Amino acid sequence: MSFSTKYIFILFLSLVFTSCTTDDNTKKDEQKPTISINYDEGFPQGCSQLVRGETYSFRAMVTDDVELASYSLDIHHNFDHHTHDDQEGSCSLDPKKTATDPWIFIENYSIEDGLTTYEINLSLTIPNDIDTGDYHCSFSVIDETGWQSRTSVDIKIIE
Repeated sequence: MSFSTKYIFILFLSLVFTSCTTDDNTKKDEQKPTISINYDEGFPQGCSQLVRGETYSFRAMVTDDVELASYSLDIHHNFDHHTHDDQEGSCSLDPKKTATDPWIFIENYSIEDGLTTYEINLSLTIPNDIDTGDYHCSFSVIDETGWQSRTSVDIKIIE
């Protein structure tokens, strides 16, 4: 073997042996965070009716076994009667219709570092100039390693 071939071979072996780790002390996050509106202050509950122009506190409790990172709130129309796989319960729906001025609210928020429990509490005023009818309200939460959970409920916006 020539000198350069030996050198490359030794360099390769040293990279293989030094790049591997046996750090078994690192805790692996293998669980999704949880999210719930099923408590006294959780809002909205399934089938809630919200009045245009009124202000509401949208509240959900989120937890994780390691660390929370962020959450989002998504409110969008359900005039086509679609469903979500994480949806809890079912409500009576108005007839299908075409949206003209639907409310679409999608916002993401950070959670301060180090927390494993957090209560989402967002104050929102329902716009006066949106279509009334069936909507979905979806909360989602992401933990520090990227696991995500979501929960959705049917709500109705009325005049």
